[in-house]
Amino acid sequence: MDQERDQTPGAAEKQAWLRSLELDEHLSAHSLRAYAGDLEGLLEHLHRLGRSRLQEVELADLRSWLANQQTRGMARSTLQRRAAAVRGFFAWLHRGGVIDHDPAQTLRSPRLGRRLPPTLEQATAEEVLRRAIEAVAAEDTPPARRDVALLEVLYACGIRVSELCGLDLGSLDHERRLLRVLGKGDKQRSVPVGGPAWRALLAWLEVRDQLAGPSAGPAVFVGERGARIDQRVVRRIVHRALAVVPGAPDLGPHGLRHAMATHLLEGGADLRSVQELLGHASLATTQIYTHVTNDRLRAAFEQAHPRA
Repeated sequence: MDQERDQTPGAAEKQAWLRSLELDEHLSAHSLRAYAGDLEGLLEHLHRLGRSRLQEVELADLRSWLANQQTRGMARSTLQRRAAAVRGFFAWLHRGGVIDHDPAQTLRSPRLGRRLPPTLEQATAEEVLRRAIEAVAAEDTPPARRDVALLEVLYACGIRVSELCGLDLGSLDHERRLLRVLGKGDKQRSVPVGGPAWRALLAWLEVRDQLAGPSAGPAVFVGERGARIDQRVVRRIVHRALAVVPGAPDLGPHGLRHAMATHLLEGGADLRSVQELLGHASLATTQIYTHVTNDRLRAAFEQAHPRA
């Protein structure tokens, strides 16, 4: 079966394109696997259509591939990613002279419906953190201090769970109270840390060595077994912290990131600053949070204004 796939027209070009994405664009292993699967499905579709060379591919072939998946109920977000992968692949082939025309240049992605990210009310976020701090006061253990610190940092800084787990002791700028975060595409940014989060972080670092083992290295956050903390452990900690607050939605670390962005905009922060804090490559990605805040304003207006 593998040998048959290797003989599929375009298989060698697919591998070369994925290597270029890995080396030049620094895409994550997860993104590369997704693109590999997308192109594998496309190349098999083209093979069934009788296209023996990539030079023979037309826009109609690509549209039929997307339409076939849409009729099978594929999510629009997946179709959008696959269309983007195809456009990127054929543009790369065209730039490299492998094909003399780019059939995917006008391939449209299916439009996504507006999907607002789930988030926390400010009062709920405060209650989650208050209860976690109370747990430390009741039982002051290294894991309890760590849990408060990571909850505070996730909410205060809005960093991704992967960025939190990747923090090293050298990432902490004590003089300016900043975190140097390594984000997507190996891009580094500096994120300010609020007073409560910084104090919780320092309180955890005081007892970190009681939990850290030899395999922890310079990791800021470590797990119960003494190694660098795993993303799954962080998710469990966040879910557990939210579960003790009545009415809190069941969100993971990304929910705290959403909350941070939403609450900043509600407090008057400008969109460009929020974009830089979150590490978004495009301002369009950050703009989803303006929909959240606008919808909340609309709900408040309709509930409270006498002539709404």
